[in-house]
Amino acid sequence: MQDDLSAGNSKADRVGMPDDAWLSQLEEIGDERGYFEPLGAEHSAILTDEGRTLLVTFETVRDVRDTSPLQEPLGWSLVRQNGWSNLCILAHTDSWFRDRAVYGYFDRLIEDGFFEEFDKVIFYGAGMCGYAAAAFSVVAPEVMVIAVQPQATLDPSRAEFDRRFPKARRRDFTNRYHYAPEMVEMARGVFLFFDPAITEDTVHAAMFTGAHIHPIHCRHFGSTLPQALFDMGVLQDLIEHAAQDTITSVGCYHALRVRRLYRPYLRRLLASVEARGKPLLVKWLAAFVSSGQHAPRFQQALERAEQALAEGSLTS
Repeated sequence: MQDDLSAGNSKADRVGMPDDAWLSQLEEIGDERGYFEPLGAEHSAILTDEGRTLLVTFETVRDVRDTSPLQEPLGWSLVRQNGWSNLCILAHTDSWFRDRAVYGYFDRLIEDGFFEEFDKVIFYGAGMCGYAAAAFSVVAPEVMVIAVQPQATLDPSRAEFDRRFPKARRRDFTNRYHYAPEMVEMARGVFLFFDPAITEDTVHAAMFTGAHIHPIHCRHFGSTLPQALFDMGVLQDLIEHAAQDTITSVGCYHALRVRRLYRPYLRRLLASVEARGKPLLVKWLAAFVSSGQHAPRFQQALERAEQALAEGSLTS
């Protein structure tokens, strides 16, 4: 298997490469792995054909180019060490994958019995791609879905509450593969990760119902949740458990315990407790972090908290 997208180009070259040239290079590598197929003007499908477990990832050109050090799809890194197959559906724009070419592609895969060739199938995506992972998962039998901050729909008649994506709301969310909560009804399990402090994400998650729906609350991550799950190694762990049918809500929360060592999360938590005016909580948190690592920001917060507690005891 080709390791990454770096062959013949320095990182600086890839970062500065126009999207068209980057996609052309991606097409060459995709053809080596399995195939690369354009889906209309706004999407591409890239198949890495390796093993009997298939991870279907929904991704965007912008996310790949902005977040991947190797400028490669996330799915490639998630399957590399396991020798699994990956089908990456790549959106070139903020399309929410609402495109007849995408619908037709999945129709063909169903007709060809493509998904029946695999022992396990997992669909993954985040945000707009999380919506797609849920909405298109209906094509695969006994599928497992992991969706981070997904929308249930942006159809104004059902999602009037969500005004974050005005351009996307003009797209048709009423025809094929449309309302995600209905499309996951036959899934084996659906795990929805979101920060309950984001009201819109919480309402979208509540629109998914059933015993197979598992909402996972990820407090103090905000919009950084998708990248945090990858950086902490949690996403890889979750997908591996999904492939083994051992993923559970309890297991998800256990995996998230590594956030105690994840500095961006700890900084957000510190800001939250300081804003709430809880010096004792600040002291506990800052002391915990400062005791195990060099953390000037937390040491300063500890000193402020101790001073506030001392002043409080003097005036009480």
